[in-house]
Order: sequence, then structure tokens, then C-alpha cells
Amino acid sequence: MMNPIDVVDNDLDFGPIHKRMQWYVDQEILPCCNTLVMRGTDVLDFATFGYMDVEAKMPLTEDAIFRIYSNTKLVTSVAAMMLYERGAFGLDDALATYLPDFADMRVLTEAATSPLDTVAAGSQISIRQVMSHSAGLSYGFIEPESVIDRAYVAENTQSSKITLEELSAVLARLPLAYHPGSSWRYSFATDVLARLVEVWSGQSFDEFLNHNIFEPLGMADTGFWVPPEKCDRFTTMYAPEHLLEPMRGGLTKVDDAHDGVYTKLRPMLSGGAGLVSTVSDYLSFVRMLVSGGAWDGTQLLTTATLDIMRTNQLPARVGVNFPMWDMPGTVFGLGFALKETAVDNEPVAAVGEYHWGGIAGTHSWMSPAANLTGLCMTQRYPGFWHPFSHDFRSMAYEIAGG
Repeated sequence: MMNPIDVVDNDLDFGPIHKRMQWYVDQEILPCCNTLVMRGTDVLDFATFGYMDVEAKMPLTEDAIFRIYSNTKLVTSVAAMMLYERGAFGLDDALATYLPDFADMRVLTEAATSPLDTVAAGSQISIRQVMSHSAGLSYGFIEPESVIDRAYVAENTQSSKITLEELSAVLARLPLAYHPGSSWRYSFATDVLARLVEVWSGQSFDEFLNHNIFEPLGMADTGFWVPPEKCDRFTTMYAPEHLLEPMRGGLTKVDDAHDGVYTKLRPMLSGGAGLVSTVSDYLSFVRMLVSGGAWDGTQLLTTATLDIMRTNQLPARVGVNFPMWDMPGTVFGLGFALKETAVDNEPVAAVGEYHWGGIAGTHSWMSPAANLTGLCMTQRYPGFWHPFSHDFRSMAYEIAGG
């Protein structure tokens, strides 16, 4: 049963956001979209656009279930820090203390032409580095022609048929992309963190999340798969027909709601990209974050621990970077990207914002300075930081950020 999303009375005009999001749907750039703007914990606006299934003309519902991909990382990071507060580990503990396979890592040389061209890592990987994507791990698809990513592909690291324990063992056999703590690279690190949650808690990752986060927050539609009785609320996944032209219309179905990847429980309980959820469920999680770690009578984290998570953990002059797009003025905490400086006409209130998103276009951002939060979800793969999300964010600040 969906937690109802009640919109508080206000005199703000969110019409420009609605018109813009509907335009993206009408142009067949997005199959669907919903947007939510919140001040404090009060929802100021919530709207839905487009179709859960374009071909069937099935309108998007408020309780639709989305593949949230890398929004999963925020949940995993909170789970880990709950165990941190229970004394399970220290942030500067060596990863190898808990996963010994990572004890003797090798690092690719600068001129490496094969995964065998390595030197010994300059230091042990720390838990802090795992949580801030500065451990030296990679993902296997960010730079597909690189030596490191080709090595990841050769080891089938993206398989959904292996467990977190098996994936961690594979990653420990592969070289690092750089010496621990010396750079930032998006990676499988949060899946390694999910394995650590299992080791620290003595539970499977899904059991820990269910008992410690989803059930306390009433997130009844969040999990690693969609059971048959919920498939009628599950969104269809689409890919753009013109991958390199994000503002050009045309969509192709790539994952079905009733017979797709997420309609079966898989061995891989990915802490980096495995969850499905609804706007209502994820709103409960975000409300917990903006309320200092507590929501609906449940304290998941202390504010002091959240403050650590929302503090830059990267060395000087190191920031978030991707080969295919820039994220200027952005650093990384423990599970969150952090807006360190406002750029490209961003409002000053954006400084201090913590955020992340999923590759299919599910985004969340929280601004302490403006006391403003935005959520938007679509199912366009790829859709991470697609122009629609930038439009939504900038318009939300303009309308409600003052």
C-alpha cells in the first residue's frame, strides 16, 4: 500500500515545471516522468506525466514502481553508517580487515597496455575510500576501451548471476585503476560496501535493508525485484533511438514490466544499482535524511553521522568526474555527491546540496541552504543527469528556492 503523498496548500506556481516535463513526454524524449518538490518535509508539488507503457498508452500512476539504479547507493551508504554507529567498523579501517582478499592489491601503471602491467598499491584501501569512490575500483563501462574496464568486462563483473561475495572476490583479483585515495572513479565500490554490510551484520543484504530501513520507514514497494502482484504498477524501460542526441525524440522498449530482468529475484543483490522503488517510498527515505536521520518515529542515524556523510572526503584538487560529461564544482562525501561551488548560473543556495541519481533518470537532491528537496523519476536508459533533470532542478530553485 502506497504511503499517500499529501501536498500542502501553497501559492507557488509550478505550472512552468509541469509544462516543461509534459513537453519532454510529448516530444518522445521521455516515456514518463514525475516530479516532486519539498520544503522541509512538506511536499509543495507532486505531478506525473506520460506513460508507464508507451505502446499500451498506460498512464503513469502515482504509485508506479521504478528501477532506481544508482539511487540504491544512498540506501547502501546509510545501511553501512547505521552499522558504523553500532561500532562494527571505523572509517579508516583497512578494507582487508573484513575482506582479506583485498590485502595485496596491485595498481595499473600509467602506461599499462594490459591488466598485468601493475605495481604494488601504495597503501591499503580504507572503508572511507570505498564509500567515497576513491579506492581505485572501476565499473567496466565508464571507459569501455580502457585497460581497466576491458579487464572488468573480461571477468563478467556485470553479471546478475553472481553474489556480492563472489563479485567482491573477483574485484580483489583485478588491478586498481589508481593508488587508493589519489583520485575519484565511479565504481563497484558500493557493491563491495553491500558485501561489508553482510559481513558486519551477519545478515544477507536484503534482510538487513528490510529489517533496518524499509520496514521502519514503511517502504513497502522497495526491494530487489517486483513480484507478480505488483507488475501492473511496474514501469517499462526505454532507450533513446538516438543515443548521442539527448534532446531528439524516439524511444525503444528495452525491458518489459511483466517479463523483464526485475520480475525475478537474482543472486546479485546490488548495493550500487539493484533496487526498485516508488516516489512515495523514496520520499520517506529522503525525509529521513533531511530530518537529521529520523522519520515517522524511527531514528536511523544521528545528525552527527549524517554530517560526516555530507562532508567532502576527497583529497584536495580531486572532484567528481566522468569522461562523457562534466560535474564541475562537485566533490564526494560518504555516499553523496556534494555541490561545493555554484557554476553555470546555479543559485547560491545550491552550494552544500547533496545528491545523486540513477542511470535511467531517477534523481534526488537536497539543499540545506534553501531547505529544498527535489525528486524526479523517469525510465530512459541512459538518463543520468539528462537535460530534463537539469530543467526540473533549476526551475524548482527558481520557483521555491527563495
